[in-house]
Amino acid sequence: MPIQSATFRSNWELSSGRAIAVVNFLIANGVQPRHLVAAGFGEFQPIDPGSTEEAKSRNRRIELKLTER
Repeated sequence: MPIQSATFRSNWELSSGRAIAVVNFLIANGVQPRHLVAAGFGEFQPIDPGSTEEAKSRNRRIELKLTER
């Protein structure tokens, strides 16, 4: 469902904004920025393809991916 907001022009911008907010939180709590990447996928990578409110709620998420170099 397309977002209707003056702050975010699209679901993709909303998703990216959420990701950036998490990155900023982690930086404020001591995580080095060089270890972080923010990515927003908007409506393009749903985990639940349904259109119910429950499905939409599951798709509003933040995923953290931990890797070792």
